[in-house]
Amino acid sequence: MNGFSLFKVRKLQLGTRLMWSMSFISLLQAALIGGFAWVNLSVSLDREIGQRALSVAKTIASAPSIIHGIEGNNLVLLNQLAKDLAETNDALFIVLGDKNSIRLAHPNPAKLGLSMADDDGDTGEVALLQGRAYIDKAQGSLGYSTRGKAPIYDQIGENIIGIVSVGYSLSQVQSTIRTYSTWLTLVLVAAILGSVVAAIVIARRLKREIFGLEPEEIARKFQEQEATLQSVVEGIIAINRDGIITTFNRRAIETLGLDRGTQLEGLHIEQVLPDTKLVELMTQGVPQFDLEVWLQDKQLVVNRLPVTFEGQIIGAVSSFRSRDEVDAISQQLTKIEQYADTLRSQAHEYSNKLHTIAGLIQLDAKQDALALIGREAQDHQALITLLVRATPNPVIAGCLLGKFNRAKEMGLSLRIDNESELADLPKNITQDQLASILGNIIDNALEATLGFRGPGGEVRVSFTDIGQDVIIEVQDEGPGVPADIKDLIFTKGYSSKSGREHGIGLYLIANIIQQCQGHIDIENLDSNGSRFILYLPKIMGAKQS
Repeated sequence: MNGFSLFKVRKLQLGTRLMWSMSFISLLQAALIGGFAWVNLSVSLDREIGQRALSVAKTIASAPSIIHGIEGNNLVLLNQLAKDLAETNDALFIVLGDKNSIRLAHPNPAKLGLSMADDDGDTGEVALLQGRAYIDKAQGSLGYSTRGKAPIYDQIGENIIGIVSVGYSLSQVQSTIRTYSTWLTLVLVAAILGSVVAAIVIARRLKREIFGLEPEEIARKFQEQEATLQSVVEGIIAINRDGIITTFNRRAIETLGLDRGTQLEGLHIEQVLPDTKLVELMTQGVPQFDLEVWLQDKQLVVNRLPVTFEGQIIGAVSSFRSRDEVDAISQQLTKIEQYADTLRSQAHEYSNKLHTIAGLIQLDAKQDALALIGREAQDHQALITLLVRATPNPVIAGCLLGKFNRAKEMGLSLRIDNESELADLPKNITQDQLASILGNIIDNALEATLGFRGPGGEVRVSFTDIGQDVIIEVQDEGPGVPADIKDLIFTKGYSSKSGREHGIGLYLIANIIQQCQGHIDIENLDSNGSRFILYLPKIMGAKQS
């Protein structure tokens, strides 16, 4: 039963839970405060009534008229005075007795002449024998009361001649307490209602700030987002308005080269990334995408975005990954595109040749058909023989063969220098990267030649691995490269041709060459055209040594 009740409570909405919680707290506070106030009020009033009774008793005991009345045994005077004084002081009763505790004045005439001990057994010995005024409570003939008793001295003040007892009904005290309790109860009820209203207002405001989610939903979403954050292949770091790191993932630790157990949360971003621009971003408020930065000899691709809430920037988040990973993906895509282009070119080229051969056979020109087949076989065999001798790497050979076929499809010729040799590849570059360099640089040469010279143009390729560098030369018959754009052509997205697919090839080439500490020279030829010369060190730092 308890488990079921707890389950039901957990299922209550946040507003209902807040209302019940605050109501319970208010009720508990009301009970504690009310109980304390009631006890304190009861004790205080009881003490106050007792002190009042004692004070009135002492005052009456010192009144000359009372002293004369007792000394003269004037019962009429004493009873009248007792009655008047009781009314004046709102007392339940005032009783006067002689030195033997025999009543001289009493509200009930039948009690006159009897011992004061008849009511409560107290003969007033403390006052009569010890001469001290005191307070007591007792059930008398006039009801339960608090009494103040004081000795009455003669005119000289030496001898005790009587006693006065002033009583206040405890029902008066209870009535006063009930009056205060009523007001206290009203205040406490108002406090409870105010707490409920406050709980509703707070719950609504809180729900609005947490996008209407319940605590369980927030916890679940937090766990989901944490799992998502850790599964992202990019490093992620988020900071608050003060530049303190609030969120990070394991990938960020790995990318930054920190120890796996490093805790970044709570550190200032500049303690981790001294030259970061993430703090400045919160001032500018402008997102930054695909920025290339260097960090500890690592080239990173960085995205930075401000985090806003209700129109105010409250922090910033940065995602980053190694440039090598981005380049690897780009190279893979480029390679796939090159393979597809090669297959398409070969299919198109062989389709044309088959159609030509079929036409010659239909025209009964069998000798011409055989001659064409022989020339094609001879050309391809010569190229294949050259490639097998020049480079043992099948990926590079396949790339060059594909570009040879693409050149023929475009109406151009691709001439590979017979003295070329590429057997000793650089240690710091993969065969796929080298194929990507060759493919992109040849494609640019073919397009430049076709655009400027038209069909019949020629692109020349040579490469050598003699010495400390692999040197690749690609010469086209295009318009050349103006001096003012020699550096721009390697910028991402820059191209003299229209279309989104351009402006990537030379950018990839430049990145790969930069990674292996190589460089590119561009020469414009006197007879139109340009020559791209690529230097790729076989060993990192070999040229500098």
